[in-house]
Amino acid sequence: MPSIIIEFPLTLLRVFLTVFVYCTPILGIWLVSSLVAFTNAPLWLSLLSGILLFPLIPLSWELHSSQHWRQKYPQKIPILTWSDRLTLKTLVLNLAFIICLLATCPQSSFLALSTRGDWMLEGKQGPGVEQLRRGLFESANYLEWLYLAFRNNPFEKYEDIITIKPQPTRQEKPDSQQKKWPWLGQTIHPLVANMPANVESSLESVAEYIAQREPDPFLRVKALHDYVVDRVAYDAESYRAGLYPPQDAETVFKTHKAVCAGYAKLLAALGQAVGENIVYVVGDSRSEASDLSGEGHAWNAAQIQGNWYLIDATWDSGYINESGFTKQYDTSYLFPPPQVMSISHFPDDPTWQLLAQPLSRGEFLRQPMLRPRFFAEGLTLVSPTRSQTDVGLNAIIQLKNPTQRWIMTQAVSETGESFDCAETTQQTPISCVLPSRGTYEVKLFTNNERYGQFDYVGALEFNRK
Repeated sequence: MPSIIIEFPLTLLRVFLTVFVYCTPILGIWLVSSLVAFTNAPLWLSLLSGILLFPLIPLSWELHSSQHWRQKYPQKIPILTWSDRLTLKTLVLNLAFIICLLATCPQSSFLALSTRGDWMLEGKQGPGVEQLRRGLFESANYLEWLYLAFRNNPFEKYEDIITIKPQPTRQEKPDSQQKKWPWLGQTIHPLVANMPANVESSLESVAEYIAQREPDPFLRVKALHDYVVDRVAYDAESYRAGLYPPQDAETVFKTHKAVCAGYAKLLAALGQAVGENIVYVVGDSRSEASDLSGEGHAWNAAQIQGNWYLIDATWDSGYINESGFTKQYDTSYLFPPPQVMSISHFPDDPTWQLLAQPLSRGEFLRQPMLRPRFFAEGLTLVSPTRSQTDVGLNAIIQLKNPTQRWIMTQAVSETGESFDCAETTQQTPISCVLPSRGTYEVKLFTNNERYGQFDYVGALEFNRK
């Protein structure tokens, strides 16, 4: 009887260890196959890694070890059985493989698992499929710490740590004041456009001038936003060098030059000077469909009449390209709905998403990269709903277009070659023929007329297999 009592837990332990050991190749294959799907590498790499991890390398290793043992100790009987030795070798090999892969490409591993970890379920639907998909992505979330460990945001140091930040009022539906967005037909606030030169002697003087002449709290904050957008130029040289001069509000006010932290700090300081609660928010942002990881960024949140609204003065000031910074006034990121802002901005503190159910980082990364203008024009993306999609010959985009905007599509290959996908149309679905295997970014442009200037509203990434 005692021997049975002892053997039973040992048997359970053996079963548990065996299951654990033979799950490690599955984890390794999942990681490799997700990286393959994410980078659009050949599928045979996944198959080869699976065969090598189990059983080819462990079995070859065990056969070689057994032969060596018999030659060196012909009379001795091994303590462990053949299956036990194979199990341990499988465990050691696969754990070493997973650890090395995570150590060499920690961020790519998280991105791959968070965005393409369900590649084997693509095109499949049903309650069981969705439950499995959620389980895979929840498992991927456990690697976020590794992703963050290798990610540095140089603008965190400007975050206010002395003042206690208020908790945002989460709102699922925009209130009546939110209807000002997207500020159609609005230009730079007249107080900013016509501000006398002597007023700009100090930050406080500018704030007082605006506060005394603009009674509407929304337009007052807009005027502060417009001042920062209009007076500050983006410091493209420092951004490219990765070496940033001081970004405090006073320095930016005097030099009229800054990166995102300086824009946000100046707007927060102007808000404080006029008695408006405008805070500095730090996190990550992404602007291109092909760059899911994005980069460190800073922006603002403003409390107006009890509700919180999001602002990104940097992205409303213009854009940078190979030639430098080009100033271009915009209001796309002035009080956009939280659902729109959360496509491109991911704050370190999820409270500042202003969503009833904040997104996880994986959910943020899985969203297609659409601009605020896409939503401002009444468009809705029906499919695909992911940041990256595998397709055959055709990349198909389905939209709802109730205002009958004219839509132009353009595909850009990995080598930078671009071509128009189809005729300009008001109808969907839109089909884009991808000429060869590779990754393509399909860009969307819209206009209210068939001919003329089309505006960029977003892009989706497709992998042609």
